[in-house]
Amino acid sequence: MPSTSARKIINGTLSLVAVAAVLALFFEYRRHAPALKSPRLSVSVRHLPYYAFASFYRMLAAYVIALVFSIAYGMAAARSRAWERVLIPIIDIAQSVPVIGFFPAAVYFFVALAHGSRFGVEMAAVFLIFTSQAWNLALGVFESVRTIPDDSRQVLEAFGASGWLRFRTLLLPACVPKLVYNSILSWVAGWYFLIACEIITVGPTHYQLPGLGSYLMAAADRGRSGEIVAGLIALLAIIVAMDLVIWQPLSVWAERFRYEFAASSSEPIRSLGMLDAAGTLGPRIYRAARILIRPIIEAIRAIADRMPRPGAGLRERGGKLLRWMLIAAGVATALLIAYGLARGLVALVHAMMSPWPAEARQIPAATAASALRMVIAYVISVGWTLPCAIAAAENPRFARWLAPAAEIIGSLPATALFPLIVLFVIRTTGGMNLASILLILTGMQWYLLFNLLAGVNQIPADLKEAVRCFQLGKLSTWRRLTLPALFPSIVTGSITAWGGGWNALILSEYFVYRGHTYQVMGLGALLDAATYETGNSMMILLSLLSMIVVVIGLNRLIWRRLYNVATERYRMDY
Repeated sequence: MPSTSARKIINGTLSLVAVAAVLALFFEYRRHAPALKSPRLSVSVRHLPYYAFASFYRMLAAYVIALVFSIAYGMAAARSRAWERVLIPIIDIAQSVPVIGFFPAAVYFFVALAHGSRFGVEMAAVFLIFTSQAWNLALGVFESVRTIPDDSRQVLEAFGASGWLRFRTLLLPACVPKLVYNSILSWVAGWYFLIACEIITVGPTHYQLPGLGSYLMAAADRGRSGEIVAGLIALLAIIVAMDLVIWQPLSVWAERFRYEFAASSSEPIRSLGMLDAAGTLGPRIYRAARILIRPIIEAIRAIADRMPRPGAGLRERGGKLLRWMLIAAGVATALLIAYGLARGLVALVHAMMSPWPAEARQIPAATAASALRMVIAYVISVGWTLPCAIAAAENPRFARWLAPAAEIIGSLPATALFPLIVLFVIRTTGGMNLASILLILTGMQWYLLFNLLAGVNQIPADLKEAVRCFQLGKLSTWRRLTLPALFPSIVTGSITAWGGGWNALILSEYFVYRGHTYQVMGLGALLDAATYETGNSMMILLSLLSMIVVVIGLNRLIWRRLYNVATERYRMDY
């Protein structure tokens, strides 16, 4: 039997080969995608309401899909070590692939299959937004399930609870705090990468959908500062409205689901955010909604009660039929995946045997340069987010202020920062390296901050009260309570932050402002140039594979080991 280390190396190699085969298959079929002619986008301010609505419904559709996916995927990964060894590396790799790395899949599966219609492009944009939202949600669910106290599991097992009852009373409630804060983070990431998701470009295929992202890019390309400001105001209006109406009430509601070692005497807080600011209007709307919805629910229950119940024999035959159908579906899916991987391996061999472009010689140096910038940006991110999270743990008023401010600032697309970067950083320092690190920082730091805030929200009030009773100093409190309680969130936030950082490379190492291209040596610059300028599929494939190799190495050597320590040693047990 191979050792544990050898088994990990084999699993990592197989994961890399499988991903490489899938990427090669996408690029093999990319040539069959239709060449779309993109309409010229108007940057008139009068079109902003429509653009805002179009971007919002794409974000909403992608988020709903990402939420359902993350709950199912994260809980499946937490089911056992065997499932974890298969599913979590897929997430690690997927979150490290930049948004433009999914362009071939979006073009082939959606645009090509819909014969180049607008509906296919819309589905492609929703899929691309989904790739910027789903991975941190799934990892948040996985961490929440893995850190459930053993006592809670044992209580349910003692009562014989399983299946849906176990999911509804234990698994899903345990995930609520992480889901709320990671949902805010997913929307932040979606807004940040909205431009890349609404402008689809792979070789001859180019299409830009009407929306806030494409509007801001068009305004930036034409140097229209007034229109950029107007687009940002529309974006900020949506973000503020969502925070007041949705995220603030959900954040308060999520506090009901943190672990406590004793019953809390405080009443649960109900909030409708902005509506509560109008006095008694919020609670009245809440009661009216319940009154309106209750008859509908009762009518559905009455209809369900009147429906004939199948006999025992029919239920048994139906159960057998359902099991056989599931087995058949599983076998068909496995065969389809095997066929796709085989085709992908053939395409990968053909791609590797073809002449490599001359730019491929730059990949090792570009990888090292990008990794160095990532390390610097990560150190800066931890340097300010961890103290802010500790301050939020000690000061609830500061915590309530910090999350909305971070949500608003983090949602600003990188395009909005280009003028500031050009005027105050590049012209001052005379180079792009500092500007690139700052732009990576904008795509990395919020993953850490929101995961840490979720961790702060889950610290039991009983433990805080015990610390106050023992009159521990601040340093002792941080060492004995705050930092151990935040350690799982630090690891999860670090994994997702590095994934966000790799995504941000496409915006930080290469950007165009007022007709001038600013770039620096790195994988992001090579990937952007191959995608938007030359359309070189081989260079795109090699750049993505280089990025994935680095991510797999970091996860195997650092993050997976820390994650195991976090979920085993630093979870809340009674």
